[in-house]
Amino acid sequence: MTGHVVVVGGGHAGVELAATVRAADPLAALTILGEEPHLPYHRPPLSKGILGATNPTEDSAVVGLRALKWFEQKDIALRTGDPVVQIDCNQRAVKLSSGAEVAYDQLVLATGSRNLELKVPGGDLPGVHYLRTFDEAVQLRSALRCGGSVVVVGGGFIGLEIAACASKVMRSVTVVEAANRLLPRSVSEVTAVHLSDMHAANGVAVLVGQSVTRIIEDAGRAAGVVTSAGTVLPCDLVVVGIGVVPATELAVSAGLRVDNGVLVDSFLRTSDERISAIGDCAAFPSADRDGGQVRLESVQNAVGHARCLAARLTGTGAPYSAVPWFWTEQYGAKVQMVGLVQGHDRTVVRRSQDNSGFSVFCYAGERLLGVESVNRVRDHVGARALLENRIDLAPELAARPDVDLRQIAHSAPAA
Repeated sequence: MTGHVVVVGGGHAGVELAATVRAADPLAALTILGEEPHLPYHRPPLSKGILGATNPTEDSAVVGLRALKWFEQKDIALRTGDPVVQIDCNQRAVKLSSGAEVAYDQLVLATGSRNLELKVPGGDLPGVHYLRTFDEAVQLRSALRCGGSVVVVGGGFIGLEIAACASKVMRSVTVVEAANRLLPRSVSEVTAVHLSDMHAANGVAVLVGQSVTRIIEDAGRAAGVVTSAGTVLPCDLVVVGIGVVPATELAVSAGLRVDNGVLVDSFLRTSDERISAIGDCAAFPSADRDGGQVRLESVQNAVGHARCLAARLTGTGAPYSAVPWFWTEQYGAKVQMVGLVQGHDRTVVRRSQDNSGFSVFCYAGERLLGVESVNRVRDHVGARALLENRIDLAPELAARPDVDLRQIAHSAPAA
């Protein structure tokens, strides 16, 4: 018997955990406690499907993870709009904002992350938007439909996806990035330059090496931004996408170990053996980082964590060792990434013969850290197989589009 598993967080990680435990243990008591009033939903479509949707009645179909009937059929108690405010580790119970208490045998923190706020003068003015929740996506879509001009603060994936959507309906779109290039912590310079050129080709201005120092006010609303270079950018709205921080407040107040996320071991256990953490909020040992802690923000990581923890809770556990992968879509281009490329010192580019796409193989010495593929799904699938089997493809083979990555991955001995 698994006992009563209480999940704090109604995102992808929490729902997947409950679903996987239920499949393995029909008798387990399962409860999901969601902070937001909505049914659990999928976040990636917020910056894609929701912003670009023309029929708001389709919103729930775009982002919904499971229908209410599914939770009822699976006998999973779902409580939304009543956030957990305290964990009592001694009594093994959580307290909700309503004052109710829920006891647990195993507690799972799947609290996700929160937007970093732009703390500059005028940063809290009406007309300054963020995108993390369903409600924020609907509000931003409505604001974009008014046309005019927008400044997107932050050249990460969320900022670029918003800019791509905004470029279809706005008169003027400008992205302001404090680093010297787009996506400095996420992708190689080759891929970053390609994305920058793609945005420029679609009429989006990209300013790098400049941070926003002030939001201009007019009639009580945001009317422009001022950058560290003194550039003044008048606009009708501002969208901030400068990153996120893990939602660790509950863990901190409960005395759990926290360092850029709730610290967990390779089985996703926190410093309290009755409490686990998964998804965006968890900092876990990475097999690709020589055991160093890493925190990832992706659906793949959320699902992988959930399945790994569910296996442990139901008696068939193994350490988490999945290779991370990510993706984004902008202007119809599909960009897929596998592995973690921070610290690479060499890149090898493989291009399609018709120049319709390319892949960037990122190495640290002779070690293959990760691969970024633009409109090269076959390369991405092969690269995942290589990294999962810990095979360091020779750079001279990486450059050849005729080399079958999957065949090498499944035939060569692992490194």
